[in-house]
Amino acid sequence: MVVEATLEPAGLYSLKLTAGAAWKGRMPDGRWASAVQLQDGRILVRASCERAIEEARFMLALDDDTSEFHRRFSRDPLLGPATRVLRGLRPRRKATVAHAALRAICGQLIQAGRALEIERAVIRSSGEDPPTREVLARLSPAALAKCGLAGSRASTLTRLVRTLDLEGLKQSSNTALARLGRERGVGPWTVGVISLQGLGRYDAGLVADLGLVKLLASLRGRWPEPEETADLLEPYGEWQGLASMFLLQGFKQGLIPGASADRAHLVRTRATHAA
Repeated sequence: MVVEATLEPAGLYSLKLTAGAAWKGRMPDGRWASAVQLQDGRILVRASCERAIEEARFMLALDDDTSEFHRRFSRDPLLGPATRVLRGLRPRRKATVAHAALRAICGQLIQAGRALEIERAVIRSSGEDPPTREVLARLSPAALAKCGLAGSRASTLTRLVRTLDLEGLKQSSNTALARLGRERGVGPWTVGVISLQGLGRYDAGLVADLGLVKLLASLRGRWPEPEETADLLEPYGEWQGLASMFLLQGFKQGLIPGASADRAHLVRTRATHAA
């Protein structure tokens, strides 16, 4: 059986910017959904069941009105051009918090392409896409290491999925981020990824993200310590997570005034030669 719903996004919304012109998503237990944006701005969702439609709403961030973010930062010296050009961009979320945790742990301190390879290997090993906390908990650190995950990160992921009610963190709005941050092997960047892609929150920035490090290097003319990116995000307050995403996308598209990938590469080359 296929069900269908036409949904009205909260605020200005672009499916193309968020997830591509035609989105397809998988949910646990074989549920699925697909979405396209109609000319009037509404989102047409086809899904395997009513529950999958609600899950699609979350994964596509349809109910999150980000108008206040755009109002506050449309004239920001760094973020302004990106907020104007990329209006309607929202984060694309994972179907489970466990999948977001997997994405975060795999992405710690390595290139994005390699991180994605490891993530896919773990999902294949788990036998379930998207992975739930229960299926990931069945994998030992040794099994995760065989998928390419470093030993310490494999242990961190195992501990997270076996000891924390990850899905329950969605209801623990006042304590979720602090609870995650107390875990050994979970730093601010990992918390930010889980918050943005798993919990649907915008208040935890992607501190130490390599893309933001490159952006800051381009702006300052020197290679910064990863933790210095916290200073870059601090002005955006409770919107630091969303600001991180717009800064990263803006940097890729040349929308950040005074910054460029070429300048960041030059700074990195100079720092390497000086070391």
